[in-house]
Amino acid sequence: MAPKSNELLQSILNERYIVQSRLSRRLGQQIFLALDLQTEESVVIKLLSLGRNFQWQDLRLFEREAKTLQSLAHPAIPLYLDYFEIDQPDFRGFALVRSYIVGESLDTHLGVGKTFTETEIKQIAKSLLNILIYLHQKSPPIIHRDIKPSNILLGNTLDKLYLIDFGSIQHLVAKEGSTITVVGTYGYMPLEQFGGQATAATDLYGLGATLIYLVTGRHPADLLDQTSRIQFRSVADLSPAFADWLDWLIEPAIDRARLRLKQHFKH
Repeated sequence: MAPKSNELLQSILNERYIVQSRLSRRLGQQIFLALDLQTEESVVIKLLSLGRNFQWQDLRLFEREAKTLQSLAHPAIPLYLDYFEIDQPDFRGFALVRSYIVGESLDTHLGVGKTFTETEIKQIAKSLLNILIYLHQKSPPIIHRDIKPSNILLGNTLDKLYLIDFGSIQHLVAKEGSTITVVGTYGYMPLEQFGGQATAATDLYGLGATLIYLVTGRHPADLLDQTSRIQFRSVADLSPAFADWLDWLIEPAIDRARLRLKQHFKH
């Protein structure tokens, strides 16, 4: 049975975490803000339910997210704190605990009418590229596969940018081009991802689509043409050089995506 938010509020999980409020939910998963009684600090708890909608693939991705976060140490990525199983009358499943980050998602900022200048967007791009370089240079490389505005938190200044939600990550251990599970968000996924393939270039496409959303205020899926290219220039006021760079990031052809990857690490 999936937990109801009012059943979990103020409950104590693992004899340590007091559930305070629900942050988000999706099929089979809920994310809560909680208080760690040991450290007296706020934490984020993601719950995976073993209810009727459960699939083994969900658990595999959930465990992969926990193990990946445990292996990462970057100031712009949440810290892994805990992982445990829950077996209660009203809920059976697993919990992943990570550090709480003060900030709002870029999606939330756009939703309340926030706009960004080209200079600000370039700074956001630089911060995100630094995070992706860190992930992609791990051994094996870690591909996030779901770069989008709702997974990027902005603190009180532009230099405080954070990448969250590693539930779709893929370790690039197989030969490039091999088939993997298809995950991601429409509008932020390149063509190769629809075919179950992902490389570091896949994340760069998501970055480009995210920046275009910040520039235009329009979902990139609404700007796709018949060739699956995001047509943003007519609705964006950008310098030609920066517009060219965005076009390079969102190149839909998989062979040219390899070029994105090579130039990404050169610069």
